[in-house]
Amino acid sequence: MTIEADNSAAPITQAQWQATMAPTLEWLARRAEPVAIGLGAILFGLALFSLFILAVGKSPTDLFRYMYQGGFGSWFSIQNSLSRAAPLLLTALCVALPARLGLVIIGGEGAVVLGGVAAAAIALPLVNSVPPLLVLLAMAIAAMAMGAVWIGFVGFLRHYRGVNETIASLLMAYIAIALMNQFIEGPLRDPASLNKPSTAPLPAIDRLGNIPGMDVHWGLVIGIVACVVSWVLIEITSYGFAARIAGGNVRAAQIQGLPVGRLIVGFTGIAGSCAGLAGMIEVAAVQGSANASLAAGYGYTGILVAFLARHNPLAIIPVAILLGGIDASGGLIQRRMGLPDATVLVLQGTLFVVILFCETFYGRLKIFNPDLWKRSA
Repeated sequence: MTIEADNSAAPITQAQWQATMAPTLEWLARRAEPVAIGLGAILFGLALFSLFILAVGKSPTDLFRYMYQGGFGSWFSIQNSLSRAAPLLLTALCVALPARLGLVIIGGEGAVVLGGVAAAAIALPLVNSVPPLLVLLAMAIAAMAMGAVWIGFVGFLRHYRGVNETIASLLMAYIAIALMNQFIEGPLRDPASLNKPSTAPLPAIDRLGNIPGMDVHWGLVIGIVACVVSWVLIEITSYGFAARIAGGNVRAAQIQGLPVGRLIVGFTGIAGSCAGLAGMIEVAAVQGSANASLAAGYGYTGILVAFLARHNPLAIIPVAILLGGIDASGGLIQRRMGLPDATVLVLQGTLFVVILFCETFYGRLKIFNPDLWKRSA
């Protein structure tokens, strides 16, 4: 007995194939857009920076080689980059979370420095009297509370008084740095700190240790966990869904009965707590005390990380590591090429300007926009 194949089925037409594959192609196109435009912005920014390096009489090839060696060329460099990425993870969240509500917060530096001061202040009466774990927990709570109040107040001003959050957060960052200097040079100053005013140093037992097998402190793990939790908050919870609705159209959110005011203050408060936690990590894991080194610019670099990651908490992780590597290479560039250590700041500024410029391309390129496909069809 033989069985003959049924060849009566008509071949799939092009229209049927397009209808079947259209959802997959649309999903790929929309997901590929931020990756392609982001990489294009980085490459264009590096090309512009190369022209600057040529103008000062140096070789861009040597610069990028030393940049790679200083950031990722050895195990020591990788660990240094990861340590520098830890605070960037948290300061980038200070920008990314309010951005889901359409807010542009650029004053995370203020929450960082005040969070560090609050952590040091709460630790001073606790050391040698309570277990180290409780000291670190109290430092974290104090830093997060301070950061939440500081940036949450910006959200309060924005919603209830109509004050522009970008200007308010930036100006409050300068106020925060002045307050930090006042405290560490005044009531919290350690009398033994002569050349560089600071608070009393934390005992080694009360400091945040390193990850086993690595010369990287636990702040990196804390930052990664914060990014994952933030992604869950934004993408999965009803609170995050309400925030996205309010960020898309505040008026529509109010008509639907969403508590826009509480959302704005709440999200800015959570964002500020992340930046404050970054300050606590700098005190407990890096500096050992609160001093002027808290104002290291992590809050401003976090702005670049957040914009480059398109305010996606998960994308912040690799971008922060990349920027941490660039920052870690500054010393090697200075020694090998005779360029100032601030050269990497020029690169970061160039990348930030290019990224802002490339924001205009989102939704305009036909290859990444299925709505333009349908319109042309």
